Amino acid sequence: MDDLAPAPDAPVEHGETREPRVPHRMFALKDKDTFIVCDAFGDVLGAGDGLFHNDTRILSKFRLLLGGQPPSLLSAAIAQDNVFFTSNGANQALPYPGGPMGPPGVLHVERKRFLWEERLYERISCFNYSRDVVLLPLSLEFAADFRDMFEVRGMTRAKRGYQSAPELDGRSVRYRYEGLDAVERCSVITFSDPPGRLAPHRADYMYSLQPEGRLELYLEIGAEGGQTPSKERFRDAAARARWDMRARRRHGARLRTSGRLFNEWLEKSRADLALLTTRMETGPYPYAGIPWFSTAFGRDAIITAWQILWFEPSLAKGVLTYLAAHQAEEVSAFRDSAPGKIMHETRKGEMPALGEVPFGRYYGGVDTTPLFVALAGAYAERTGDFTLIDDLWPALKAATAWMEHYGDTNADGLIDYKRGQDSGLSNQGWKDSEDSVFHKDGRFPNGPIALVEVQGYAFRAYLAMAGFARRRGDESGAETWAARAEQIRESVERMFWMEEQGYYGIAIDGQGALCEVMSSNPGHLLFSGLPSPERARRVTKRILSAGFDSGWGVRTLSTGQPRFNPMSYHNGSVWPHDTALCAMGLSRYGERDGVVSLTSGLFETAANFEMRLPELFCGFPRMAGEPPVAYPVACLPQAWAAGSVFMMVQACLGITIDGVKGEVDVRDPHLPIGIDRFWIEGLRVGDAKIDIGFEREGGRVQVHARGASGVPVKVR
Repeated sequence: MDDLAPAPDAPVEHGETREPRVPHRMFALKDKDTFIVCDAFGDVLGAGDGLFHNDTRILSKFRLLLGGQPPSLLSAAIAQDNVFFTSNGANQALPYPGGPMGPPGVLHVERKRFLWEERLYERISCFNYSRDVVLLPLSLEFAADFRDMFEVRGMTRAKRGYQSAPELDGRSVRYRYEGLDAVERCSVITFSDPPGRLAPHRADYMYSLQPEGRLELYLEIGAEGGQTPSKERFRDAAARARWDMRARRRHGARLRTSGRLFNEWLEKSRADLALLTTRMETGPYPYAGIPWFSTAFGRDAIITAWQILWFEPSLAKGVLTYLAAHQAEEVSAFRDSAPGKIMHETRKGEMPALGEVPFGRYYGGVDTTPLFVALAGAYAERTGDFTLIDDLWPALKAATAWMEHYGDTNADGLIDYKRGQDSGLSNQGWKDSEDSVFHKDGRFPNGPIALVEVQGYAFRAYLAMAGFARRRGDESGAETWAARAEQIRESVERMFWMEEQGYYGIAIDGQGALCEVMSSNPGHLLFSGLPSPERARRVTKRILSAGFDSGWGVRTLSTGQPRFNPMSYHNGSVWPHDTALCAMGLSRYGERDGVVSLTSGLFETAANFEMRLPELFCGFPRMAGEPPVAYPVACLPQAWAAGSVFMMVQACLGITIDGVKGEVDVRDPHLPIGIDRFWIEGLRVGDAKIDIGFEREGGRVQVHARGASGVPVKVR
């Protein structure tokens, strides 16, 4: 991105926050609550990049120079398994002390790094391909600013804590910062070779490389000091990091196809989910995305878990358990919380700890609570694990009570929101930017605001609770919750439907007026199964029209609508997870050809982003021979973007697993374009495992099953 270009719309969590620019091509690694973002050289330059630990930037500059110049870039890549970052370069002309310039391109320089146990390990190696001795002045520049993530994202603070003078001991530099929260935060950089000259922000070396000579310099950077870096420590930690990642990627059934590139998409997406998933005391939990959202979010994690639920349900169990443990217990306007509400996000930095922002544990998401209950219902259907439901029952009842009381502020039967204080989010659905909800004349509505898709989530939640109550022998509760589901279904059909457009409006405002805007939100309503079949067909036709379908995916807002902007965050861009939910909704109502087409668009988008879907990209129409247009500050990787391929595949195959009955149901299976065979290996159904193959034969898709004979596969 041009450094002189105006900043685009960016995701915000506060009125004054705007994400800074990150390198045009961003490379990220993560381990637990530590992650690094750098450019293709491996450098950190202190914009939106850096090494972060617990939402604090502990390395704000990290730059390699050869003879005072950066190397020429040859290549840069993250390994397929997301463990290693490698940058390859060559020297520019090198000054000989008191003599002429040495030739460029005779030294190969490689930077290889990884994170393990929240510590950065790096190896800098140089190889001399010339026939002469080369004198190599090698320098590293570094700094630690200890900025809170919200400062990095653009917020300003009236006062900061105290940063001590750097401490040097010959082969390491230690930075210390005591925050206003009285917490000391440290950053320690340690070198395998003592620098010839070590300053607070720079280390200088002078190496003499013989012909075909090689040097290796090892560094370690972390919030705490450690042993002296070495080849042995690097290799040992690298082996552990790779083994750990391999173990994380092996959960759930294995998916493979006859298409090499499609398999790469599946594998990269799975690797991204493994990278972002953090082990909590309550089980695995997917952090939302790097760099801005590398923390626990409620909505993102629920949808990510739902995307892979059909072949890997353990993530949903971890998400449900964690969110139940962090359910709100009190009313707080600052945190937008009320008893029973499910968390929107949590942060560990200095500013949240001080209450300068409400996001230490924030509940300003109107959809997270019904999604929590609905996911519990979907998990129980998929696994038959009602022991977990019994454990979660108090949390599920409290969440449903929030929906029935606090969630409906004006007693009109709809779930709505209005932020408690100006420090919180003004819009509290998944499209949470300030300008994402409006009337057809462009006016912003007054609250409380009832979003259309949230009513669909609530519909699913009430049906889930009715089913749970029935299993528990509570017929009265079952009837009450089933009646609430029907009431909300009737209200949506009556209040949100726009007959002339054949579509649902995005929201109802505080005066009861419909925001008659055509957005992608009703695609989520199809996902919930709320609309009548006739109306679902009309919505499907709209979603598959050129107004929504850019050729790469579904736009968040149809062309021609007020405030449409293909470069905006929520008003015309394409979000892969949004496209996947829409596709699953279309599939639910029997539309398969359109789902196959949308899957093809997302697959070809992934191919243009090195098989990794970003958080979002611009909604410009697809043009022959041109790639999709990137959104410059999108998270990459992003959990629900990575999970999108798996929901798209499920929508194509028409597959559901009934863990209660112990059977697999396949309805009108289709295969993605260019894929003739699709295998699911080791799919767990109850206590058994089964392999299922889909194969294109004579224009139709045949289904073959092997494995557990007691697991019926019903093909309709």
